[in-house]
This record gives sequence, C-alpha cells and structure tokens, in this order.
Amino acid sequence: MGSGDTATVINKISSDSGNEIIEEYGPNLRVLPTNNQVKELQTILRDKNTTRSDFKFYADRLIRLVIEESLNQLPFSKCSVTTPTGAKYKGLKYQKGNCGVSIVRSGEAMEQGLRDCCRSIRIGKILVESDVDTHEAKVVYAKFPDDIAERKVLLMYPIMSTGNTVIKAIAVLKEHNVLEENIILSNLFCTPFAAKTLVTAFPKMKILSSEIHHVAPNHFGQKYFGCSYHGVTGPPNAPMKNV
Repeated sequence: MGSGDTATVINKISSDSGNEIIEEYGPNLRVLPTNNQVKELQTILRDKNTTRSDFKFYADRLIRLVIEESLNQLPFSKCSVTTPTGAKYKGLKYQKGNCGVSIVRSGEAMEQGLRDCCRSIRIGKILVESDVDTHEAKVVYAKFPDDIAERKVLLMYPIMSTGNTVIKAIAVLKEHNVLEENIILSNLFCTPFAAKTLVTAFPKMKILSSEIHHVAPNHFGQKYFGCSYHGVTGPPNAPMKNV
C-alpha cells in the first residue's frame, strides 16, 4: 500500500467516525480529528505511570490542539490587507466580541493555551462545588466580563464524566443573558453519557472534544496541578461572590 492509499484509508476512517458522531450526538458535537500524534497524547495522559512533569507537558500540547480547533468554530469576517510588496491580499479575521470562561479548577489548565492563541482575550471564571452530603452541584462563584451577553463564549472544562458541572455553569451563563448558540464548549475527554446529556440539554451549543470514551481520566486536575484536590473555596487571588 502506497502513501496515497494510506492517506485515503485514514481520510475514510476519519469521515466514517465523523458520520457516526453526527448520527449519535448531532452536528454540534465535534471530535478532534484522530491521528497518531493525538492518540499518543491521549495515551500518555491516561497512563498511571506518567510523571507529573510529562503529564503537564503533554496535556498542554493536547490542550493547544483542542483550543486551535475550538477557535475554528468562532465567526470570521472577510478582510483585505496590503503586503510589504504593496500587493493586496484577501483574507479573514476574527470578528470582535469573543471571550473565554474556565470552570475552576481543572478548566484553568486550558487558559494558557487560549492566551497563547489569542493574546488579549478576556477570561472569566466559574466555580462549581458538589455538596458533601447530597453531592448536588452548585455554583458558588462567577466572574465574567460585563458585556458577556454580547460575546461568543469559549467555555473550558477538560474532563466530563456526567456533564453535571457543565450544566450548572451553562445555567449561570444563560442567567447572564448569554445565548446558547454563542457558547462553544472546549473539552479534552468526554464520556458518551456526558455527551448525550449535554447535546440533549443544550442542542444549540457547540461542543469540541478530543475523545469520547466511557472511561474518563478523572485524575486530570490533581495530576496537572500537582495536588490532592478535594474541593476549593474559590479561584486563586479572587474574592468570593455568591451567584
């Protein structure tokens, strides 16, 4: 089999996989195109023997890939620029009015990847905690740009097992008059249950994940930040505010 034949097979597999995703979850959920590089990154992050330094390095690489693909879901407008030779070039530019929102704490791991791609983008935060007795998720902190209702929102949360945390976060965004169709959820690992829950609850929201798998690497936050995480009282260096 030649290189051309191999590329054809890979493209067919990617196309078939994409069609299966659309049939199962609808057109607004997209999975990062899988290649050997992406699969290696996912494998390293799932391996219990991966050191923390390696985990963070490879997590940042996967985050960057997911963020880049998520940015493709944002609106662009046509523009024309003049090159150094004086020629005109017809291209594209982001439309103004985008922002990021991370769900504390693991979502903060994705903030730098977003800043690396969009230098001056504003980033808000949402903290969702689970009740010790009832395990019910509740929002205890939220901080957004004042004009968030007028912006496209890139919501960042790397691991989704049930979708409950994200549902609470989206509810708060909608309370602040953010339109569902203006939310793009950027995610690394998602279970089929969480994916189905979210596309059912928010059919107009766009979701981008690197993988849908029944086993989620729930150790992500602890390993990335190098701590034993049992809940926090608020984002670092930020006052608490009930929402």
